[in-house]
Amino acid sequence: MNTGTENERKMTSLFERYLTVWVGLCIIGGILLGKIAPDLAKTLDGMSININGAPVVSIPIAICLFFMMYPIMVKIDFASVIKAGKSGKPVFLTLFLNWCIKPFTMYAIALFFLGFLLKSFIGAEAMDFVKMPFGLDLPVGAQHGAGIVVLQDGIKMLQIPLWRSYFAGCILLGIAPCTAMVLVWGYLSRGNDGLTLVMVALNSLTMLVLYGVLGGFLLGVGKLPIPWQALLLSVAIYVALPLVAGFFSRKWIIKAKGETWFKEKFLGVLTPVTISALLLTLILLFSFKGEVITENPLTILWIAIPLFIQTILIFAIGYAAAKFLKLRYEDAAPAAMIGASNHFEVAIATAVMLFGLSSGAALATVVGVLIEVPVMLMLVGFCKKTTHWFKN
Repeated sequence: MNTGTENERKMTSLFERYLTVWVGLCIIGGILLGKIAPDLAKTLDGMSININGAPVVSIPIAICLFFMMYPIMVKIDFASVIKAGKSGKPVFLTLFLNWCIKPFTMYAIALFFLGFLLKSFIGAEAMDFVKMPFGLDLPVGAQHGAGIVVLQDGIKMLQIPLWRSYFAGCILLGIAPCTAMVLVWGYLSRGNDGLTLVMVALNSLTMLVLYGVLGGFLLGVGKLPIPWQALLLSVAIYVALPLVAGFFSRKWIIKAKGETWFKEKFLGVLTPVTISALLLTLILLFSFKGEVITENPLTILWIAIPLFIQTILIFAIGYAAAKFLKLRYEDAAPAAMIGASNHFEVAIATAVMLFGLSSGAALATVVGVLIEVPVMLMLVGFCKKTTHWFKN
């Protein structure tokens, strides 16, 4: 039984404690910015790296997202990852839940709600314009997946049903398990912090292989026009690059300044940098989607419904499985939390790169950020009230 200071665990960072408030302010600020300077986001999104004439990587967004991802990766102790096999059942449960169950339940839940139940509310005839997959050069009027090639502001774009664009964003969230915030949820629920970090590290490494594979498969099944190369490139830029940077800089800083300085000084500076980069990205996203939101403010709600149900379902499956496997509460809580939480930084990055800053898919991933904090705090409270379920 945990006592003393562990019962007083709190989020000490102002950014972490009020993340939902900051996200809400970014929505308002982004919408206002979109009205005051409507061409700003479009201009920034136009600053991109092009391959075969197609914009692939938005430079401003890539910079912001690197600063989101790097602090997560620099925390990873690879020596602990190698020893993770000794943890046995909780690690297996986390990997199985995140890669064998979660992507497919997200696909089914999002398809049911967005493609059927809420389709008339979203607008059965509503369309979205998304980037042409790089390397693809089709004539205007050609069909690709569920999209049709059209000219939008003189640029070839794919016109797809709006609900499918939201659906794509949900898929990208569903195949992106675990964020840095999971370390906070595990901490607040009085879980095993060391095991949480190991499982975060394993998921980050597993994403290098499975994120592109599952993304290509599920988006393809959903008739969405996404090439595998684009997903793999997004993983390389937004996961592999900060992972490599984090590994080498961690090694160099600890060698030069010592592990105590690294943990107490360096990591403390990075937390507000990470969330500041996230919030700046959200302002850009909402500045471009402000018109859609103001015309139909319930859009956020329609997207949030399947995401909320998915979060609760995956948590319930993980928590029940932990009970069945007779895990200690300290291991059960973070295992279920990691399954329920999403790596929204990677999901946002991938949606922006694949579909564009103005796409419904990008908006859907942002809604994932909006609902995650209050929902996960609710689940933390549930965990703390059910610790007795795991007493052997």
